Parts: sequence; structure tokens; C-alpha cells
Amino acid sequence: MTSTQKQVEVSYDVGNDFFRLWLDENMHYTSAVFDDEAFDLPVGPDRALEKQSLESAQENKARILYDFAELGPDKTVLDIGCGWGSMLDHCVRRGIRRADGITLSTEQAEWARARDLKNARVLICDYRDYAPVEKYDGLVSVEMIDHLCPPAQHAQGLAVPLYRAYFDKLASWVEPGACFGFQAILRNRIPRKRQDLLDLQFTADVIFPGGLNPRLEDLIMAINPSWEVLELHTRRTHYGRTTGEWLRRMRGHEAYIRKTWGDAVYDDYERYLSTCVKGFANHWSSDVQMKLRKI
Repeated sequence: MTSTQKQVEVSYDVGNDFFRLWLDENMHYTSAVFDDEAFDLPVGPDRALEKQSLESAQENKARILYDFAELGPDKTVLDIGCGWGSMLDHCVRRGIRRADGITLSTEQAEWARARDLKNARVLICDYRDYAPVEKYDGLVSVEMIDHLCPPAQHAQGLAVPLYRAYFDKLASWVEPGACFGFQAILRNRIPRKRQDLLDLQFTADVIFPGGLNPRLEDLIMAINPSWEVLELHTRRTHYGRTTGEWLRRMRGHEAYIRKTWGDAVYDDYERYLSTCVKGFANHWSSDVQMKLRKI
């Protein structure tokens, strides 16, 4: 099962004005992709980005996924888990005949609709209940799949079947040969220190209840037999850099956040983002982008 709407709203309905303080201008809440792969300058929550802005790197991420889906002015696309409409906005600006998005977050849907994007629409809908009127030319989905398999079902060995049901259902919405720009956060190593484990558990239970990041090998097993993997790129260092910049920006608004949303919200997000930075640095987590083609 996917996360419930109530669980999703815990994660994303803190308030659009809250997330605006520390996300990029276009409200991407997923890993950016930076041009300077070497990362030869130290970057973290105590130092601003110097070689490339977060805004530019997020635009780069969107460009990659648009290209992976082989979109264009004459194409249609569905964004599964569209958030605040950041990918929809990119698709409209690059050129698209129609762009649809689905999300379970009421606040995100309101924000996305307020963009008033040409040839775009946003629905509040569980992907399992979605029934397109006609097949799409391409698909995109950015870090939505971590809401698909709760920890309890993972413990029952249901992760791969749940992911496969997701990929199979999405494949029914496009014709053979259509492409899918897919991005996901990954679980990797397990930390050995008790406090690190508690911080990861806090992130899962408090910030993203009902969610669990997949392992790469589980995704690879689930993608077949509906899809072929054409390209695969891991983005661990990119997400570490992204979350470090989020944390730096949020810390710059500490007094205002504490006054407006309360100490608990600031403290929870400080702990969560700090854990993310540490997690990507220590290989507890990673990120992957794939170009998939329907078989």
C-alpha cells in the first residue's frame, strides 16, 4: 500500500510558506544534480554553494528527467507524485502538449494549481486509483516511491511485489517504447551507532511516517518485466550537497520559523536535515536516476 493521505500531509502540509524559506525558488523537494561532479570545494550547512546555485542544479535535474522521458512540444506526460508542480513547470517551459500531475498532498496541489500552468492539471489522487483517459507519451516520477512500501510490509518481504505492481501499473499508461524519467532515494548501509539509528528512525517516524526508501537491487528486480533500464546514474553526493544547502538556508531563518511555526517544527527539521547530510556523507543513503523504456 502507499502512504495514506494523512501520512503524506504530515510530510508536506507543514505549510507552503515554511518550505519556501529553504527550498529553491521553484520548490523542488528532491535531489538536485550539480554540474561540477568533482565537488572540489567543501560544501555543507555552514558554507554556501559557490560554483553553482541550488536553483541551477534543480533545473539541471528537471532537464535530465524531461530528456529521459523523451518529452517534447507534441508529447503528453504524467508526473506521479508531482509535489508543488516543479517538474510540471519545467515541462511547460520546455514544451509539452499536456502535463498532468497527481499527488496526495492538499497543500502541494493548491500550490501547483496556483501556478496556472498552460496545458497542465493537478489531481489529488492515489496512483492506484488513477485511470487516465488515454495513454501518455512519457512519464516522470521524482522520489515518490519511498511512500510505497511501509516498514511493516517490508519486514514481511512485500517490497519487491509492491514496487513491481507500481511499475506494472504505470506501464499500462503508456505504449511500448515510451520512456520514463524516474528518480528515487535509496537505502544503503546501516549505521552502527545508536544515536545515528535513532536519528534515522526519527526521520522515518516523524517527518515521513509510513515511508521507506527502497534498496537499488529491489528496484531493479521490480522494474522487470515491464520496463528496460536504458540509463542509471547514482546521485549520492548530489543529494548530500542539496540537503546541506537546504539546512544552511533553513538555519538562516531560525528565529522566524520558531516564532511562526514553533520550536518543535524548527528542531524537528534541523534534526532531519542534519541526519540527511550525515546519511549521504556516510553512505547510509543514496539517490538514483533512471531512464526506463516500456518493453
